[in-house]
Amino acid sequence: MSSIGSHATSLVASLSEVNLKPGDVSLIPKDFKPTTELGITFGDKQVKQGNIVRVSEAKPTPTVSFAAEDDASADQTYTLLLADPDAPTPDDPKFAWWRHWVLSGLKPGTPAEQTNDALTTYLSPGPKDDSKPHRYLFLLYREPQGLSLSKADVGGEEFVDRRSFRAEEFVEKHGLKLVALNWMRGAGDGWNDENPGWKYETPRRIS
Repeated sequence: MSSIGSHATSLVASLSEVNLKPGDVSLIPKDFKPTTELGITFGDKQVKQGNIVRVSEAKPTPTVSFAAEDDASADQTYTLLLADPDAPTPDDPKFAWWRHWVLSGLKPGTPAEQTNDALTTYLSPGPKDDSKPHRYLFLLYREPQGLSLSKADVGGEEFVDRRSFRAEEFVEKHGLKLVALNWMRGAGDGWNDENPGWKYETPRRIS
């Protein structure tokens, strides 16, 4: 199996374990197959398919890296979305999807080249110590040629603007195609239940 094929298999398995199976979640199509691997790092801390990242570790703006897709043109650009389906808590996700970060005009590289200002500036995750860890999805989308997004396309920066983001509508409206995904479980610095006996719910669809 190719490297990207092995990555796809392990990625889908990790998502399925926490009820983020492709096709069951509005932001992850049933036919999703990654065509590149998305790297996310907070300093020395690497995000990898659902590992635990503490609030203090996630404070700095992360570094984004990905290689060019095999079939992509040299001028292909991408949109990155960081969203939380478990806001304010996994037991009461009434503010899903919470919009933490949106970048557009990204180009492949290590790190990726950011050609535009952030559409939504990075807001670090902040689960409380008594909350179950939240699932945080970093989603990389191929942009259609000629796409030009503005801050008005995603909304404001205040807390009330970021919550209940209609992510699936945004993706569909602008013709974005999911090509890579990485995710982590964000936990408070004082959270210590490393073997939780609970399960995540499938994120609800916003109607």
